[in-house]
Amino acid sequence: MNTLETYLIQLIKTQGPISMALFMAEALGNEKYGYYMKQDPFGHEGDFTTAPEISQMFGEMLGLWHVENWINMDSPKKVHLIELGPGRGTLMQDMLRTMKIVPNLMDAVDIHLVEMSPHLKKVQEKNLKEYKTTQWHNRLGSLLDQIKGDPVLIIANEFFDALPVRQFEKTETGWHERLVCVDEEDKLCVKLAPVPSPDHIIPLALQRSDIGSITEICSVGENIMSEICEYIPQFGGAALIIDYGYDHYATGDTLQAVRKHKFSNIFTNPGDADLTCHVNFQKLKEIALHHNIKSYGPLNQGSFLKQLGIESRAEKLLSKATETQKTDILSALHRLTHDSEMGKLFKVLALTDLSLGNVAGFER
Repeated sequence: MNTLETYLIQLIKTQGPISMALFMAEALGNEKYGYYMKQDPFGHEGDFTTAPEISQMFGEMLGLWHVENWINMDSPKKVHLIELGPGRGTLMQDMLRTMKIVPNLMDAVDIHLVEMSPHLKKVQEKNLKEYKTTQWHNRLGSLLDQIKGDPVLIIANEFFDALPVRQFEKTETGWHERLVCVDEEDKLCVKLAPVPSPDHIIPLALQRSDIGSITEICSVGENIMSEICEYIPQFGGAALIIDYGYDHYATGDTLQAVRKHKFSNIFTNPGDADLTCHVNFQKLKEIALHHNIKSYGPLNQGSFLKQLGIESRAEKLLSKATETQKTDILSALHRLTHDSEMGKLFKVLALTDLSLGNVAGFER
């Protein structure tokens, strides 16, 4: 039993069962023992690998996406480039390297990273030390309040999947919330709330689900999406959300723990494994539709990257590569774009203000 598990068991014994969302929030973000607060989880030596760590081509394509939007915005003299959950700063590095080739763009850009992890902030600061305008923030909402009036370019890659979710299970008496409790052996476990939750909490599309069905609701993600969709129509800009998930309402327990690139039990040493859930892109799309904003997608990541020109970029890299490098480039391209890898599971959703047209990566 690790320290966070001991803390959670004592919390539950003192205050009663907690929601799955609170369990996730503590496991990932507890100030002393949370997963993201104490370590670098990325890459071969960590617990998982994200697209920017697989290949520079990913960040280069997204950098070009932002470049085209900035040009289509008539090249404003001030624009805020915002990344949510920037990891090591690898994606931002690759985007900025591409963006630097465009005249006057870097003079216009202020860089903002929304990051809660003190450890990762230090890594990001080291990797982005040449960019003097870089600023760090704990919350997107406070950042948007600070810069209000200027257009934004926002990127959120594998950010929404790590936000806490509540889970509900359908029974003969209605939808009961799944709560984290302590069993007779002093172990964390899941039990259903004795009283069903109000019907309005569950999306209408899922009301007729079968007994035993599980649905997940990410209020934090919905609030962040609303903040983005409220800001961009007023002050201009574009946002890109990339994550693994589904593009229509579905049921199922998608909460998973990953440690050393392998799946593990979510209650085994909480705080020492990453926790994620599939993102409900249909819900994000609905939030966008309720605001005065354009939305594109969700589109499979493979299709999006190919339309941006990742295959041409790979060919250029291959022309100057050694045999070993060629193998790595082709492997990375396959992993990022093929349906059997990240190409189909990962979705891309774009948001822009009404005046911005010709959005790259989506069929026109």
